[in-house]
Amino acid sequence: MARISRDYYLNNRSKVDIAKDYGISRFQVARHLEEARALGIVRIDVRFPEAAADLAPTRLAAALGVEQVRISPTGPDDRATREAMAQQAAAEIMVAAAPGAIIGVSWSRTLDLAARYVTHLPPCDIVQLAGALPVPGSGNSLELIQNLGRHNGVSTWPLWAPLVVENSQTAQGLRRQPEIADSLAKASSLDAAVVAVGAWMPGLSTVWNRVDNQVKLEAAQAGAVAECSGRLIDADGCPVSSELDERVLAVSLSQLQNTPKVVAVAQGAARADAVRAVLAAGFVTTLLIDEELAVALSGK
Repeated sequence: MARISRDYYLNNRSKVDIAKDYGISRFQVARHLEEARALGIVRIDVRFPEAAADLAPTRLAAALGVEQVRISPTGPDDRATREAMAQQAAAEIMVAAAPGAIIGVSWSRTLDLAARYVTHLPPCDIVQLAGALPVPGSGNSLELIQNLGRHNGVSTWPLWAPLVVENSQTAQGLRRQPEIADSLAKASSLDAAVVAVGAWMPGLSTVWNRVDNQVKLEAAQAGAVAECSGRLIDADGCPVSSELDERVLAVSLSQLQNTPKVVAVAQGAARADAVRAVLAAGFVTTLLIDEELAVALSGK
């Protein structure tokens, strides 16, 4: 797939010529190219940074069908961009956390940083929305919840389990554990939630590397373009039924759809299709993005 993709995308050779070289049909070439993109062997990224100055959050929110769009500056590197977005996310968490509220927080590297920027919280409940998924060089969802729980009067509902387990039987057993069952049930009565949006491709979803190639490909072929707390979503905003869904310990899409306020955090133009898919699912009220992604979503 890599060699065929190189010939097609980098060497500008036609599918007919490539088919002759490899002794296959041009339809097989097309299928290999499609699978190469689904598996992340090929990534296509188009950027229009010069259009960022013309962005209008209110107009973009109306076009996307959400109540609010918050746009953070795209920095000189990924870390700088994430720091700016983390501060915005922290502000959203503090605004949402009214006294006595039940706030759900998922995990991403940006949200992990955001927890450190939260300076105050009233007495409220903080619910962990996704099981632990350690990422090298970053924290995990358990640490994030513990960090938010340091504020006086805050009660935490940790999810003492991995985000993705080996099989559905293991997941079912863990869901029956009282502590895990209570936290998952608490997600049905959220007043607000903060989640991250990933694209179903390598480097754009922390879940991607936790499953084998067969699961990745089957999910992509089933239409998965977005990932939110381990839940896969297709371009129309519908949940994607897959083996992965049975192995994930996290908030469900239906629970998010029943939450009055949901802040979704996403970064980078490569996540544009994923964000559109999550918006189509109908649970996002506030979208927190960087300038690069805002440009991609605005169609400039």
